[in-house]
Amino acid sequence: MRDFVLVTDSSCDLPQNLVDKFELKVVPLTVDINGKTYTNYLDGSDIGFKEFYDYSRAKAEIKTSCPSLDAFNKVFTEVLESGKDILYLGFSSALSATTQNAKLTAEELGEKYPDSKIIVVDSLAASMGQGLFIKYVFEEKQKGKTIEETAAYAEETKLHICHWFTVTDLMHLKRGGRISATTAIAGTALNVKPVMHMDDEGRLINVGKARGRKASLAALLEHMKETAINPKEQTIYISHGDCEDEVRDFAKLIKKELGFKEVVINYVGPVIGGHTGPGVVALFFYGTHR
Repeated sequence: MRDFVLVTDSSCDLPQNLVDKFELKVVPLTVDINGKTYTNYLDGSDIGFKEFYDYSRAKAEIKTSCPSLDAFNKVFTEVLESGKDILYLGFSSALSATTQNAKLTAEELGEKYPDSKIIVVDSLAASMGQGLFIKYVFEEKQKGKTIEETAAYAEETKLHICHWFTVTDLMHLKRGGRISATTAIAGTALNVKPVMHMDDEGRLINVGKARGRKASLAALLEHMKETAINPKEQTIYISHGDCEDEVRDFAKLIKKELGFKEVVINYVGPVIGGHTGPGVVALFFYGTHR
């Protein structure tokens, strides 16, 4: 049985130590800030996370771009030349062309390397939801499963990865076309915070609103209570837009209310953060449904 490598992209927002643990190859996205292009490496080596959020707070012009076909070709070819197959777990196709570019590259290289396998799975996930999905797939791979068995598990599992999040500044969502200008202005005036999640099509959906930050975080916890499967035995992921102290307090509240085996906290990276802004808090866990 040929060995295979898990490949993903940098919208997964995993910390570098987990990238290493999961033996991942990562295709980076890019972010353009005031006309200068930076590569979104997960170790923050091209642009630091705090530096990015400082730009965001200063209302810099921020644009994000998916990896090019050449970027995928480079990483995929490197893996194939090493004699291994590829299972790619990609950023939600409803939010980015990233996974589509991976599919195009896989088709092209499939002709060049006919004895190799490249399987592309659309995670329908983003940020550390994508990262948590990768964790579960990696653990399945570690059981000695074939690439086909692992890919089948990935398809069965992805809609159990729950994403719940809230933001502080509605104007970032307005600029990204997620909410209307009227909603953003009215919500800002009333201190309304949206409660959003990722639906089964991999889209960001506004499902509610809370008056104030404390209430919006409480709403995320309530959704976890409703759908989490055996939370005490889970590793949960929480990503944030440069508000780590607040998130650590939030994690303590979750621990008190529901418990968890482990929590992993990391930044929302520049690609997702360019659309959600500073202060975003996102909670990810395994549940009965999204």
